[in-house]
Amino acid sequence: MNWITISIGILAFGFGVYTIYARIKSPQRFTKLEAMKQKFGATGGTVIHVIAYTVVPILVGISFIIKGIQGFSLF
Repeated sequence: MNWITISIGILAFGFGVYTIYARIKSPQRFTKLEAMKQKFGATGGTVIHVIAYTVVPILVGISFIIKGIQGFSLF
């Protein structure tokens, strides 16, 4: 078990979950979302933002947690 890898995974997963919460409670906090909407359109900008700031951190977090439990070390 590698606690550093697990900790980084928990932080990444937590960030992804926080973005879901913040997107529901106060979406105006996402300044990069507005820039992405202007550049890629409302739907495209939202999709890119959700993938980059919610889906990817959650998936990376889960994979780091699993790898950390298996003993894999990032450093």
